[in-house]
Amino acid sequence: MNRDARLMSGILFVTVPTIQYGGYFLLRLFSGQMPGMKPSPLQTSYFRAGHAHAGVLVILSLICQMLVEHAALGPGFAWLVRIGVPLAAILIPLGFFLSVTFTPDRPNEWIWSLYAGALVLAISVVLLGVGLIRA
Repeated sequence: MNRDARLMSGILFVTVPTIQYGGYFLLRLFSGQMPGMKPSPLQTSYFRAGHAHAGVLVILSLICQMLVEHAALGPGFAWLVRIGVPLAAILIPLGFFLSVTFTPDRPNEWIWSLYAGALVLAISVVLLGVGLIRA
């Protein structure tokens, strides 16, 4: 594993406790242990989706850190993949969480973050896939 992969993987591992804490918070929220806080059905769905996407995309980010070393990508494209997938792991959950935090019955303008994250993720994984095929 090269230095860039170690750096990004280390950063990603440091973020895992924030995802764990988010799960703990959601467990307390959904089990009724937080008096005065009753999420709407839409909030419940979006919060679950945001938490799940955060965890899955961090795992995918770690996998991509190792695979990008074996792809036929220039340094700029390699860094786009190295940063793009973790960036999507931030943007997509952010969109799920913030788009229903203050508007419990419909997504608000923060939904743009989800779509931006999906676009960044798609670009990053397609670049990595093409780079691996070309290698």
